[in-house]
Amino acid sequence: MGQQSLSLLFSLILFFLHCTKTLGQSPAAAPVMPPPTTPVKAPPTAPSQAPSAQVATSPGPVDVIKILQKAGHFTVFVRLMQATTEDTELNKELNKTNNGITIFAPSDNAFSSLKAGFLNALSDEDKTELVKFHVLPAFISSSQFQTVSNPVRTQAGTGPRVTLNVTTTGNFVNITTGLTNASISGTVYTDSQLAIYQIDKVLFPLDIFTPKPPAPAPAPELGKPRKAAPGVESPTAPKDTSDALTPLILHNNALLLAVSCMVAAIFS
Repeated sequence: MGQQSLSLLFSLILFFLHCTKTLGQSPAAAPVMPPPTTPVKAPPTAPSQAPSAQVATSPGPVDVIKILQKAGHFTVFVRLMQATTEDTELNKELNKTNNGITIFAPSDNAFSSLKAGFLNALSDEDKTELVKFHVLPAFISSSQFQTVSNPVRTQAGTGPRVTLNVTTTGNFVNITTGLTNASISGTVYTDSQLAIYQIDKVLFPLDIFTPKPPAPAPAPELGKPRKAAPGVESPTAPKDTSDALTPLILHNNALLLAVSCMVAAIFS
């Protein structure tokens, strides 16, 4: 029994020493994990404004403002038309004549892309011209854009500074002014006399946003004869007296000849 007890005691001592060595060792370092990274989001892009739903025709007088308000997305353009009274002129022309009208209506997104205070910096005359530049004095259906003749006249007038060009590629309609490239994004309203199309940019006419050419110099006036001052004789050209002297010379020669003959007769 004594030997067995010693063996057991020796085994316990070895076990105790092994456990003490194991516990004294530092734990293995856990692998370092990289910190979680947050994915970088792309900057938000400007939301594209969906084309307005086409407004159905209704009986009664045509009202351009009501059509645009019903379509939505044209708040700024509506205010601009009302401020320049261009809406009154268009309604009068549509309801009292047979003239056709086409309107390129910039959406609110088109105006929001402009510099702050842009419209307020324009004079009343420039605002009126800007609205007229978005109006064509003819009805153009969507299919007629493929055959329209450039340059296209606007209600702002004629000439390269107030006209625009229209090109088509398939169903895509592009409008250029020399300063702006815009496209038609949808049809707002159409009947047999009036067509309104939504465009994605405000059309800038050259006449407002580029220096005007200098006016031609006036032609020089032809010099007018000045009146002589009182008491001062105006210079006159010398008169030609050669015709008057010829008969006098002939007369004197004849007289001398007659005198010579008389003297010769006396002394002969």
